[in-house]
Amino acid sequence: MSRRLLALGLLLALPAAAEEGMWTYDAFPRDAVEKAYGFAPSQAWLDHLRLSSVRLAGGCSASFVSPGGLVMTNHHCIRSCIEDLSSPKNDYLAKGFLARSAKEELRCPKVEANQLVEMTDVTARLEGATQGKRGADFNTALKGEMSRIESECAQGPDVRCDVVTLFNGGRYQLYKYRRFQDVRLVFAPEFSMAAFGGDADNFNFPRYGFDAAFLRVWDAAGQPLQTEHWLPWAKQGAKEGDLVFVSGHPGGTERQRTVAELEFQRDVALPYHLLYLAEERGMLREYAASSAERWRTTRSPLRGVENGLKALRGRHQALAEPGLLADKRAAEAALREQPGVDEALTATARALDTWRPLFAAHRLKEGGDGFPSELFDLARGLVRAAEELPKPNAERLPEFTEARLPSLRQRLLRDAPIPADLERVRLTFGFNKLRETLGADDAFVRTVLGREAPEELARALVKGTKLFDVKERQRLLDGGAAAIAASKDPLVLLARRVDAPARETRKRYEDTVESVLKKNGELLARARLAALGTSGYPDATFTLRLSYGTVQGWTEPDGARVAPLTTFAGAYARQTGKEPFRLPDPWMKAQGQVPGETPLDVATTNDIIGGNSGSPLVDREGQVVGLIFDGNLHSLGGRYAYVPETHRAVGVHGEGLLLGLERVYGAERLVKELRAARR
Repeated sequence: MSRRLLALGLLLALPAAAEEGMWTYDAFPRDAVEKAYGFAPSQAWLDHLRLSSVRLAGGCSASFVSPGGLVMTNHHCIRSCIEDLSSPKNDYLAKGFLARSAKEELRCPKVEANQLVEMTDVTARLEGATQGKRGADFNTALKGEMSRIESECAQGPDVRCDVVTLFNGGRYQLYKYRRFQDVRLVFAPEFSMAAFGGDADNFNFPRYGFDAAFLRVWDAAGQPLQTEHWLPWAKQGAKEGDLVFVSGHPGGTERQRTVAELEFQRDVALPYHLLYLAEERGMLREYAASSAERWRTTRSPLRGVENGLKALRGRHQALAEPGLLADKRAAEAALREQPGVDEALTATARALDTWRPLFAAHRLKEGGDGFPSELFDLARGLVRAAEELPKPNAERLPEFTEARLPSLRQRLLRDAPIPADLERVRLTFGFNKLRETLGADDAFVRTVLGREAPEELARALVKGTKLFDVKERQRLLDGGAAAIAASKDPLVLLARRVDAPARETRKRYEDTVESVLKKNGELLARARLAALGTSGYPDATFTLRLSYGTVQGWTEPDGARVAPLTTFAGAYARQTGKEPFRLPDPWMKAQGQVPGETPLDVATTNDIIGGNSGSPLVDREGQVVGLIFDGNLHSLGGRYAYVPETHRAVGVHGEGLLLGLERVYGAERLVKELRAARR
């Protein structure tokens, strides 16, 4: 091996630390775990944990924790469900929710759960379809073949199939899921307890949140699902130094991206998103402060914006560290002696350079930032469904293919309240961003606003639309192109007016940027695989992964030692009686009912990222010892690199979770089911 390839191996070899890695289930490093910890998970152990794991289609993880279809996840993962089920009279976000019988469990309008049942390598088929193609032809062929593969697999509404890109195009797999769309709320704590500490404590540790919730999957016959695979609750809680595993769906990492792609994130994408979110936060805070009802309907989206702002700020700070990109540049320099690599890196950089001045327009026109409205999202979905569904499946936009129709219908026809006043304010914000960013004389801005002021147009659209009504949306979806063409609904008319220029922006991105990144990403992935083999893990793609680590604290740069466990006593000591450090009434009344030394939250070295929220934390017996809900501040750079000394996952400790359910919330039925499921 040459010196340059040796340097490449040292820089890109995965994992670089024992705990690093978001591993696919078919390539989990059992030998490495056995060597480090004296435990080698069997294939049966891996299969059972995989089939007990659940993906929530909105972007989170979960797990079956009883044979009766009981699902454990985070409160923040199903906030939208709680909000949909709430009203001014029954504010479940404020007071929490507990179903004391099966008949009291309430269906979540927007929640879909997926269980990964099969993985098949389809690399050869996709490489055959794209062989010799470049640019738009490559992208069209790739997406068309993906649609065909997914549609051949997804036979029936209870099956979901996704072609997954791994190693940036070095490998493709077909993931087949069992789909569940009848998912009901069983338990949720108060919003203030799930997010105890608010934005001040977010991504920090010590932490004292009770960010947990329980759902139940019901079958087609209207009964709780009976499942063979589920995770029992451990009788002994996890202690410092214990080996633990996280099974979940990390949303996305960019550890194998090129320097040009990371520089684009640092210089263009992240600054844009940070400014947008900062202004959106200000708008939502001002709106929410004006009345109690506005606060009720705004606190969930506001929390999401605050979380995103803090996470993206951490990513930007990570990319601003000179050492990170210096290591990436050295790795690329070593990789360049591989055939075709220099050309691929140059083409990638050139494509991103041409996209820099066009990025904001794409985000505003097609990415949704100019129309941050649930109602507009429904209108655009209906308009595009009318145009896309009559096409041959392989020629449709990916979100309208046959394999995606069950999810599309659920999204368009969900029976959930939409706060009209909040819609008006958010549309006003989006229209102002359009005009401010693109300019008042821009043709697209004139198409949207005409002679109207942003606030006046937003008010007229929300007041005039009938899309609040599920029956009207059903009529338009069933009526297809004729119904859409005949509709006088102002939001449908707006969606029709802006659709052609938005599609043009999307096509330009796909043909001139996305296709280049995919084609050359595939070439670079093959070069890495040729140099290093396939012993590493691919970047995260919101597909099921397994990580391993230990319960462990860390030392801050100033020498301060952070312990890996917090306690109930610590939560009461942190209580001030004022938000965001106010413990809810059930916790104050239960003070002393749970021993003060009982662990509440836990930190581990597991390699996780956004999307892992709701993942079960299990021991070597495959038993629940915790529930992942966050990472620490140091983990925010984990999108680009894993630092074992300080990168920590944060979860609710299993012992504290069970005792909190029992002695704080009096959830006897739920606790009995969990304890009965112990093995």
